[in-house]
Amino acid sequence: MPAGLAVLGLSGVLFAVWRPLVMAAPACAAGRWHGCFDTFNGVLLVMLVGLPLAALVVWARASLRRAGGVTSARRTALAEVGMVYGTVPMVWLTLQPGPGAGVVPGRVSPIPLRDLVTMGPVGIGGNLLVFAALGFFAPMRFAALASVQRVLLLGASCSVLVETAQYVLRLDRVSSVDDVLVNTAGAVLFGLASRRWWRTSDRPRPAPGADRTRGVSGRQPSAPIS
Repeated sequence: MPAGLAVLGLSGVLFAVWRPLVMAAPACAAGRWHGCFDTFNGVLLVMLVGLPLAALVVWARASLRRAGGVTSARRTALAEVGMVYGTVPMVWLTLQPGPGAGVVPGRVSPIPLRDLVTMGPVGIGGNLLVFAALGFFAPMRFAALASVQRVLLLGASCSVLVETAQYVLRLDRVSSVDDVLVNTAGAVLFGLASRRWWRTSDRPRPAPGADRTRGVSGRQPSAPIS
């Protein structure tokens, strides 16, 4: 069922963005920076084209882990690749400079909910997706992050870092507290979606037969008393 829902969701997204993707295709095919790597449509197209390579990396890492006797090798490899592959391009888009980069001083919007009403559905949806992959996959990989509070803290911390970078680097972008709120909400929502697969322990499982020589309490059996 999760796989079927994922396929349906991906199909719906492709249907909605098919025309913008086709518009960005010539620039990406020609290797032009402008129109491909500096637009949402172009980056999304590159991500979709690169999915087979990402799947190959997941398979290779899972195979190496299984050869080393690591449990849940496939889930671990998928989580590692997924949180990087799904987060880096989104952060790349948020750090794209505006036309006045380096000239216009950094701007801050510290009042909550003031910018939210002007974002619109596309802006809100895009901000929800910035750390969605991180929130979804990080608790699957790291047991230390397997709680709603820690996913929230992770999403908020990463978003604050991005907004701070926008201000410090003078990218002609507004560092808004509403961006932090929506980014964090996206990380938490997608984290809850993967909750059933969260990692519960980082301790490796004992090898088969390792406890056969031990008693019920885990101690070595004692010699019988004569």
